[in-house]
Amino acid sequence: MRTGKWNIAAGLLFLSGFMLFGFVLIYLRDFGPDKAEWIAAYATGAHFEARLAHVHGNLFAFLNVAIGYLLLRLPIAPTSTRWISWMSLFGMLMPVGILAELLIGAPPVFVLLGGISMVIAVAWLGVAVARLQLPGATGTGTSL
Repeated sequence: MRTGKWNIAAGLLFLSGFMLFGFVLIYLRDFGPDKAEWIAAYATGAHFEARLAHVHGNLFAFLNVAIGYLLLRLPIAPTSTRWISWMSLFGMLMPVGILAELLIGAPPVFVLLGGISMVIAVAWLGVAVARLQLPGATGTGTSL
């Protein structure tokens, strides 16, 4: 099964996009025409929202890479694998939703749905890994 492959690919592409967005933030802070105002509003407003999107975009991209790798490597049930994969991909709505709020005034529903989806995906993966019966496991926790 290749379910995790799409998480890795999407995560890496998402990561590259939010890395580029980081360069935009550096430009706005250091070279933009309104850099003094941008720096003054560091902890509030659009600057805060943009940094929030940047941080969560990179985090959720990395989570998708890690989740995808684990789904490819661990013998997790196919149904759980598909759901975990889709939930973590759907989780990337959170940083996109933050940007949509900032740029077009979208409602925060995408932020909430994405965040909840990622929490569910990570928790589900944690439970699935905890339930694994790996060959040669002694029960001491040293074989994984």
